Amino acid sequence: MVGLIVVGIIAAVIYVWYALIVTRSNKALEALSGVEVQLRKRHDLIPNILAIAKRFMAHEKETLEKITALRQMAEDKSTTRNPDEAEELFDIENQIEGLMKGLMVQVEAYPELKSDTVMLEAQQTYREVEDNISAARRFYNASVTSLRNTVMIFPGTLIAKLANAKDMPYFEVEDSTVMAPVSAEDSFSKS
Repeated sequence: MVGLIVVGIIAAVIYVWYALIVTRSNKALEALSGVEVQLRKRHDLIPNILAIAKRFMAHEKETLEKITALRQMAEDKSTTRNPDEAEELFDIENQIEGLMKGLMVQVEAYPELKSDTVMLEAQQTYREVEDNISAARRFYNASVTSLRNTVMIFPGTLIAKLANAKDMPYFEVEDSTVMAPVSAEDSFSKS
């Protein structure tokens, strides 16, 4: 009788752990889908920003072309159906983010573009989209951490294979895309 109880307890623990892994795996996939939704919003906004910028920024043609090419590469990646490609998508997105931040800085060198109301609205919308991407990135990374913890803690290492849980990469910000701290002194003209 005691042996049957022990087997029942072990089976219950295995089932609960299996359900936990499946649940957290699904949560991570849902978070990945949320990241993709936000990235699509950025992708939809980029052509509008580039069209506005092209009118004024003839010298920045190479940057505009790089952004367009990277956007198309990112559009071709769908991690919702294939989470194994997430890391490659995240690399492309980090490049887009870096180039777009550089473009926004370059806009400052063109007074007529900097004061264009359509461009100002596009920049504001872009900042909002970037904030949403950042929030989705945090949620996704938290979900991946939760999944990894569940899989790495015994007996998760054994049960993960049964649950067909896959390791998912973090969506990290590369150093090149992190903005430097803003100096207030740079904003004031020296008299």
